[in-house]
Amino acid sequence: MLELGQDEIAKYPFLADAGQYLKDKGFTLEQFGVDPDLKQLVEKAFERIQVAADGKIYKSDLIGDQVSKEAALPREVFSFLLAIVLLKLSGMHTLIKRFALAEARRAEKYLEKDLANISDVSKKELAIKVINDLFSVQVEKLDDYFVISISDYLKHSINFHEREWKLINRHVENGQVFLTPHETVRLIRKELGTYINSKIINAKTPTMIPGFEDSVNKLVSLSKKFVTFTVTTGEYPPCIKHAIEVLEKGENLPHSGRFMLATFLLSRGQSVEQVAPLFKNAPDYNERVTLYQLNHLDGTSGSGIKYSCPSCEKLKTQDLCFAIPECDNIINPLQFGKKRK
Repeated sequence: MLELGQDEIAKYPFLADAGQYLKDKGFTLEQFGVDPDLKQLVEKAFERIQVAADGKIYKSDLIGDQVSKEAALPREVFSFLLAIVLLKLSGMHTLIKRFALAEARRAEKYLEKDLANISDVSKKELAIKVINDLFSVQVEKLDDYFVISISDYLKHSINFHEREWKLINRHVENGQVFLTPHETVRLIRKELGTYINSKIINAKTPTMIPGFEDSVNKLVSLSKKFVTFTVTTGEYPPCIKHAIEVLEKGENLPHSGRFMLATFLLSRGQSVEQVAPLFKNAPDYNERVTLYQLNHLDGTSGSGIKYSCPSCEKLKTQDLCFAIPECDNIINPLQFGKKRK
């Protein structure tokens, strides 16, 4: 079991027993619904979820990654715990996924700083222990780098399609892959998000708490922004069907997959406004960024160049090809379903 100091509990509240922390401080959930001072923390918890829903990272009360004020620690832990309570009461799974991803990105920032900390060895050791204990990735410090085994690297980099993550492009010695602090933490981002998501899903759903109703109702209304859009794929090729299915499940589609899907649909004559809703279930969805990127790909902003859908050969190198006999050796997804003379 990880032993956490106050700074670590504030930075990584999902590692601590937040419920026990609540009891140790002498509070009940019911008090947060009726006490005017404590109710401010319920509002803070709602804001924490809202920030995550907008695809941003919650800005904590920590200064220099430390609990500089006595009240900072309970605010950090209580707002996280109350956010989980609000999410469970609302039952909005789309918001849970977005919250888990945002909290993972927040923790990732702290883990990276702790790994790179050259003045406090204990912080570095704790960050390594978190990665080892939670994700069974044996990380060791070697000079200015962190090294992990090739088998661990391949297991955790399987969903990365960017060229720099290919093993052939990494620094490897004696069966060990060399990584920077940023790369080390980035490698376990998906697992970190999954871990936090499972903690929330497995948490017990309480009965409605008096004083929480307004925040819960606002969350239900907020979740409607991310309603699932069902798309009839028709003659879409399997690579496009797969990408749509990933998004409809609220799972993360890599950048290369989003590029493929967007350029395919835009090339098939769909407008930016028709394509944009497909990405609403993505855990890191941001409406402004999505519209900007789609307009850029469509050539309606920026350079004015309309981007083309990648070739099947390119998609194979990015592990995005799911060829079936009906693909009939086409060289681009746009050719799927077209009869050859």
